Amino acid sequence: MSRLSLKDRVRIAAGTADTPDPTAPPADAPEQVADLAGTERVEPPMNDTVMGWLERYRQEFTDALPAHIDAGTFFAAVRAVLPRLARCTPASTLQALLTCARFGLLPDDKHAVIKREGTLAVFVPMAQGFIDLMYRSGAVDSVHVGEIRERDVFDYTPTAPAPDDFVHRPDLRLSKEERGEVILCYAFAWLKGGARSQVIILSRRDAEDIRDEYSQAYRDAVAAGVETSFWHTHFLDMWRKSCVRRLAKVVPMSAELVALTRADDAGEAGELQIAHAPDQEAARLLAEAEAASVAAEASQDVPAASSPRLPVKRSQPRRKGPRRARRGRKHAA
Repeated sequence: MSRLSLKDRVRIAAGTADTPDPTAPPADAPEQVADLAGTERVEPPMNDTVMGWLERYRQEFTDALPAHIDAGTFFAAVRAVLPRLARCTPASTLQALLTCARFGLLPDDKHAVIKREGTLAVFVPMAQGFIDLMYRSGAVDSVHVGEIRERDVFDYTPTAPAPDDFVHRPDLRLSKEERGEVILCYAFAWLKGGARSQVIILSRRDAEDIRDEYSQAYRDAVAAGVETSFWHTHFLDMWRKSCVRRLAKVVPMSAELVALTRADDAGEAGELQIAHAPDQEAARLLAEAEAASVAAEASQDVPAASSPRLPVKRSQPRRKGPRRARRGRKHAA
């Protein structure tokens, strides 16, 4: 059997690629993923048994996860979400979880969610997941996301200088119910060096327009007469996430953040997401390049007096003797 890449095998199992020529040259992916490409669909039982099935791919998860998350921590989060994936195909479950792992996010319903769409498992990065990747870029100091309720005091003047352009004063003595319904969600970031980003503000109508235009899962649910999409069940979370996604476009974007946005879009469109997830080596190289870029930009802000002087080549002294000699010979002539 040919040794295909993990991405190709998941595509084959999901029915999005043709079965390859068995004489094709081997790839670098481990052989144990090959059963996903077989003619018989693997149907692992749920809970403890499915965890045993996923353990067969522990090395893939270990390779995909960043250094600050070990496979044990990731699998602990996976165990909690398995019941909702009972009817999902093994191939879609594996690719959704591997996509989540490659971005270094836990499927804990805070940083990322693994949801079921029909028989497919889908990776959904949440607002906190996008925020985490903003922090990893090294250019963002802090991110603030909030919602404004009917009885909150707020003011937004886009033409005023930051931070006087935006004020939100909720009455913390009141409960959320007493403060009223959410009317606006917002997000902004403080950048390294003290600058503040543009404030992103979305109304409920803005969020509904984003939902209607981009979420295929929502449209499918409406067409089927059910309210099972994530926009149905977690509207406020998706509203806040939409703010953070728009914020990502106005702060320095890392390549990993761009890839996360594309993977999220692919999930909304019902497409394969793992194709957009970075592998471990690519992520390491990108992180090093971005860190070097940030350091280079920061060095331009250092006052010249405190910056080390670059070596300068000394100019050679003029050779006055020969010139005088030549001049003397000219006068003598």
